[in-house]
Amino acid sequence: MKLWDKGYNLNKEIEKFTVGDDNLLDKNLIYYDCVASIAHAKMLQKVGILSKEELNNLETGLKDIISMDKEGKFAISQDDEDCHSAIENYLTKKYGEAGKKIHTGRSRNDQVMVALKLFMKHELDSVKWFAEKLIETLNKLEENKTPLPGYTHMRKAMPSSVSIWVGGFKEALQDDLILVDAAIKFIDSNPLGSAAGYGVNLPLDRKMTADILGFSKVQGTTAVQISRGKNEAIVINSLLSIMLDLNKIASDLILFSMPEFGFFELPQEFCTGSSIMPQKKNPDVLELVRAKSKTVQSNLFEVLSIIQNLPSGYHRDFQLTKKPMMESFAITKSCLEIMAKLIEGLKINEENCKKAMTEELYAADEANELVKKGMPFRDAYKEVGKKFQSLQ
Repeated sequence: MKLWDKGYNLNKEIEKFTVGDDNLLDKNLIYYDCVASIAHAKMLQKVGILSKEELNNLETGLKDIISMDKEGKFAISQDDEDCHSAIENYLTKKYGEAGKKIHTGRSRNDQVMVALKLFMKHELDSVKWFAEKLIETLNKLEENKTPLPGYTHMRKAMPSSVSIWVGGFKEALQDDLILVDAAIKFIDSNPLGSAAGYGVNLPLDRKMTADILGFSKVQGTTAVQISRGKNEAIVINSLLSIMLDLNKIASDLILFSMPEFGFFELPQEFCTGSSIMPQKKNPDVLELVRAKSKTVQSNLFEVLSIIQNLPSGYHRDFQLTKKPMMESFAITKSCLEIMAKLIEGLKINEENCKKAMTEELYAADEANELVKKGMPFRDAYKEVGKKFQSLQ
């Protein structure tokens, strides 16, 4: 039974259109909806709406659902629409009146929001873990002091090293984690009890549910729906920052592992072959990482486009922000994991790196040596530049 059931049968085509793939996506939210429902039930018992026996039954039922979900045995049908309906239907079927009471004081709006926020907080913590593992891998590679040309405009520029190259990406990822922490802080407020966006005339203890669920504060009732989609956009933006750096690492590794450069050698097990050219070892993994950063970018644009120009309050448009958000998490975590493994197996060809350290890389250094002797920099620049006119 649908939570909004009015006693008539919905046209099946309309049902299919409005449900979309929510019954599939919501497999990711079952645990979080159950956790939030346990907190809500405890609060309802405290304010006198549920008896202790009803609370015990509901808590047992919700923990049973969590266990069934872990085993892949809790199904969400299209008729259920989403995990929230499926969970309430299960509780009502098993515990009767207690199951019918669990929705007291909440709307599906705040029920969805609290599950999404708990999901996003958990996933952001998971992203941090994967990012820190990649940073650890970069830490080890940073110990390699092999000289390496530094490039600007895809041309040799100044002396660098493997250590300097790695250190830049390590710092960039550490900066990305500042944005991830900011996203966690942004969504760290409890929407439960805001109902459809205007509260309810019941003595709900919203601080109690905030404390149980680990939120730092209670979110204002009308602010909950105003933040719909915006939460997802800010979260995806923090993931995109990571993906942009992975994109750049991937691009560098593709370039520097080309035989024409030969600075790095990719682990063989990370390369694929050609169906026609026997000699090929293709950096497909890196190319896909590069492409997936664009997918996350497009997901951000999709969410921003959906929430643009909407009045305040709830709109069904918000339903469509769930999929791009969930996909962005899956992409970012998988890319962080695969890049850590690839870089761990990366080989440095010291001979090729040193051979590439040609004279022009030291032109700026040579000009600065003349400056140390008293020559104005602009004169030193012109003097040294004469030696390398053929390269300009």
